[in-house]
Amino acid sequence: MNGKIYLLISSMLIFGVLCGCLNENEEIQKNKPYEGKTITVLCGAGLMKPMNELIQNFENKTGAKVEVHYGGSAELFGILTTTGGDVFIPGAYKYTEDAMKKELILKETVKNITYHIPVIAVPKGNPKNIKNLEDLAKPGVRVVIGDPNACAIGKVSKKILEKNQLWENVSKNIIVKTPTVSQLLIYITTNQADAAIIWEDMVTWAEGKGKIDVVRIPKEKNIIKTIPTAVTIYAKKDGNLEVAKAFNDYISSDEAKEIWKKWGFIPCNQ
Repeated sequence: MNGKIYLLISSMLIFGVLCGCLNENEEIQKNKPYEGKTITVLCGAGLMKPMNELIQNFENKTGAKVEVHYGGSAELFGILTTTGGDVFIPGAYKYTEDAMKKELILKETVKNITYHIPVIAVPKGNPKNIKNLEDLAKPGVRVVIGDPNACAIGKVSKKILEKNQLWENVSKNIIVKTPTVSQLLIYITTNQADAAIIWEDMVTWAEGKGKIDVVRIPKEKNIIKTIPTAVTIYAKKDGNLEVAKAFNDYISSDEAKEIWKKWGFIPCNQ
């Protein structure tokens, strides 16, 4: 009799433990609905700092894995048109428009998340006394810009200079055209160049802290860009549509806006 009671109690305990494990697993699944899912994000290099934080938050909240490829917008567009990706976040809206024309983007998922504001970056102390765009054409000023054919900052830099009738003269002073915006910061912080046009939000990067000064471009002379995010047709084809949409929504959420602002960006519709 005692043996039967012992077996009954043991069975009840084991059943309770199993139920507890099942409930715990159900709770984990409920709290992290995309556990085991992986998406690929194609993202402009200039967005790396806030995006790393946003990705970590999203992974912690949902259980999903986010693989991100950072690069120049033209490079990202090339990847999108060849091998694909689930979420597309270039450095300027123009590339999203191009992707929509090729029907690579789910149009209803396009969201504007933040602004990209060009500024002139110079080494700390501004040794060449750069005060405006016109000074980039002065003799002896070493200028670096992004490659207009490779990254959004390069394309917009050329347009800004053309808008102000300075492209031809400044071109004579350009010593390097870089494929990504991140490389421009290196040239300035190491005094290999006297001026570069970069995104204002990069001023907050640790790599440039205490090593650069900023010369702002008047609004009427500037060209301010909008950064969009969108889910691609590949997310739908690969069965990642739900998690890709969730990520797309998260990086444009009110919580995400605080992270964008933390890193020096001005969110859209704030």
